[in-house]
Amino acid sequence: MIDLPLAFVPPALLIASLVVWRRAAQSTRENPSGLPLPPGPRGLPFIGNVLDIDPARPWLTYCDWSEKYGESLFCDLVYSSILGQDYIIINPVKVAKELFEQRSSIYSDRMNPALYDLFGISSYTPMLGYTDEWKRHRKLFHMTLRAEAAANCRDLNLRQARGLVLNMLDMSMGEAGEVDGHLAAFAATLTMAVTYGYNASSWDDPLVARAKMIAETLSTELPAERAMLFNTFPLFQRLPSWLPGLAVKRKAACCRGLVAEARDVPFEYAKEQMAVQLTLAGSSTRSMVSDFLRSHEDEDINDGVERSTRNTASAVFLAGVDTTSSSLLVFVLAMTLHSDVQERARAEIHAVLGSNELPAFEHRASLPYVEAVLREVLRWHPVVPLGIPHATSTSDIYNGYHIPKGLSVVCVSRMSRPSSDPDATRFNPERHLLPNGQLAPDVSCTSDPVFGFGRRACPGKFFAEGSMWAAIVMMLSTVRFAPLVDADGKPVEVKAEFTMGAASRPAPFRCCITSVSAERESEIRAALMSA
Repeated sequence: MIDLPLAFVPPALLIASLVVWRRAAQSTRENPSGLPLPPGPRGLPFIGNVLDIDPARPWLTYCDWSEKYGESLFCDLVYSSILGQDYIIINPVKVAKELFEQRSSIYSDRMNPALYDLFGISSYTPMLGYTDEWKRHRKLFHMTLRAEAAANCRDLNLRQARGLVLNMLDMSMGEAGEVDGHLAAFAATLTMAVTYGYNASSWDDPLVARAKMIAETLSTELPAERAMLFNTFPLFQRLPSWLPGLAVKRKAACCRGLVAEARDVPFEYAKEQMAVQLTLAGSSTRSMVSDFLRSHEDEDINDGVERSTRNTASAVFLAGVDTTSSSLLVFVLAMTLHSDVQERARAEIHAVLGSNELPAFEHRASLPYVEAVLREVLRWHPVVPLGIPHATSTSDIYNGYHIPKGLSVVCVSRMSRPSSDPDATRFNPERHLLPNGQLAPDVSCTSDPVFGFGRRACPGKFFAEGSMWAAIVMMLSTVRFAPLVDADGKPVEVKAEFTMGAASRPAPFRCCITSVSAERESEIRAALMSA
């Protein structure tokens, strides 16, 4: 949270009280029937429940509230208020589906805090309100990332997955100190190839590094509570960044420049590559940007249309790199902790393919346990625990409760780990299998909390799942993860610890990465390079 300079406390409290009074008056006008708000924790005057929330892990607070005020009172919603902004917290999947899908016209908007402008992401697709501009972005997303289009990326996925494994085998001393960088390079190469036709050849590629810096800054500096504070007190937007407590504004200025570069540099690269290849009478590399530009070759593209394309493409790039690499790092951590899981998955792969053949997408249906591992990675630790809150565009009534207009609706992605399941915190792929070893037919409770619901569901879901499956099955078939061994020959303890913030990923850890067969390592390398 931001520390308020003492001189600003009295006017801040006055402004907050006016905001609360205005919202209360508006709520009364929009709720003539007098229906109650959903149950929730009692807040303090002016600041609401801001002091009740764990700022590092707010999703844990929301889950606790869901149990205390939701389940115990037989209500599927929990109401809270933070600095004058009302929230509804949803935990059960069935309620999220009912509201976000069956009532999508009401629950598909977004709040757009002023802080988003300071960080340069207000035109970033996930942050846009339910407007015509957002619909243009969504259309461009579906051109490239819908299920049918994502299937066309399978060869690219496998090629890059093979390169990922080769990089892992080349790491010094077999330790995982560099694995995070290689996973980022894998994710960046895929997303940038699909979006811009750009090949990020290494994990320290300038565009990859820029994307990681942006993701880290947004994760640590943009919690919902801080965004609401800037909305409640617009004065903060005008104050100089050197004042105590406003260092966030300096970080925002830096991030804004990085976001602009991440939007413009690769887009101009794609345009230049198209021009060069057309001059040489060659066929240009396919990408989201080149497909769009090619489809408009016979017409003038106005600034607004090109701006939409730039913003949409950068959203694919910035969102795809961090979420995919973080989820794959969760996989590496889980395999390091659970040797039995990776051995069973490897045995399944070898039973289907033999020990000499590398996996491909045509084998996916025959590898149910590998699929269960992927789903359990997504369920065990969602890397964006709260997603991005929806907002109500009109008031609504649900199960006898009043849902005001302009309210933020938070869907807790950790709903895939319900408190009613005593085994919820354990990494266990078998939960996704039937007794006969085949995949359970209903897996929506696993994927939907991670990728979202309704019109705001992640449009890159199919591409992300395909790229993650390619990386996971290639790693399982060729390398082994294990804890390091100390000087006494004892395994070094590895803990399932995670960073905190709007995004959450495994905390730094070390492990040993080796070939599944020392005797056949040269053959494995040759197969990876020649496939």
